[in-house]
Amino acid sequence: MHNHIRTFILIAVIGALFIGVGHLIGGPQGALMAFLLAAALNSYAYWNSDKIVLRMYKAQEITSQTYPEFYRIVQTLAQKAHLPMPRVYIIDSHQPNAFATGRNPQNAAVAATTGLLQLLDSRQIAGVMAHELAHIANRDTLTMTLTATLAGAIGYLAQLPFLFGGSHREGEQRSHGFIVHLLVMVLAPLAAMLVQMAISRTREYSADELGAKISGDPMALAKALEQIDTAAHRVDNPMAEENPATAHMFIINPLSASGVDNLFSTHPKTENRVRRLAQLAQDKNDPTIIKRRGPWG
Repeated sequence: MHNHIRTFILIAVIGALFIGVGHLIGGPQGALMAFLLAAALNSYAYWNSDKIVLRMYKAQEITSQTYPEFYRIVQTLAQKAHLPMPRVYIIDSHQPNAFATGRNPQNAAVAATTGLLQLLDSRQIAGVMAHELAHIANRDTLTMTLTATLAGAIGYLAQLPFLFGGSHREGEQRSHGFIVHLLVMVLAPLAAMLVQMAISRTREYSADELGAKISGDPMALAKALEQIDTAAHRVDNPMAEENPATAHMFIINPLSASGVDNLFSTHPKTENRVRRLAQLAQDKNDPTIIKRRGPWG
């Protein structure tokens, strides 16, 4: 229920932002057209945001025949998590990374890069995919995917003044152009701020913890996070650089290689995540803790 409220607030805030920008650009007529645009975009994004994001990354759906070992890992974990089998995708990228998407567990998908499958062993891949399945189980994916789609669209709104009409007089054109340029400068960090507001960093900690429960191997996920983080600082992800509003969806920030786009850094520090997972592993193996509160609390 909490995630549904957060998603509703997100949609309402972005819709209000669209209307406000439309009014600045085109007055009452601009506000009306922006309202219609926001309504259409929100509706389309709700039903299709997962497809939009997968298309951004040119993800290819796989089967048990094309990638048998990887598919089997996801299938086994989904069964352990009591989740419907998600669609499974591969992204052709040297940077190791992964994300989950979809509006609900019945319409979910997980995606991993070719770099991740090449870098990690099967235990670590299982740890990563268990984390992504945890996002699905926690119903994070709707808000995460809507945020990626809508926040990315905000930056384009100020570049479409022709939708809202405008004057042909030279003085008003200069004024109009100044407003547009100002909006472009303001809206990019504002879109990033919306991402940060909507996607709490605590979601990653929660997905790490639940993912560790699903896989039963906290340290495999911890080792995977360390390796992915190290590689992400060395290997660029050009598709993520072109779509920075999607960065929060990945298990590790895909923008870190370039050292820019810090506004979009919605991930906790990897060392903090690893430390928590190590504590989970220690608790899991401590018989006094197991006796006191059960194997996972």
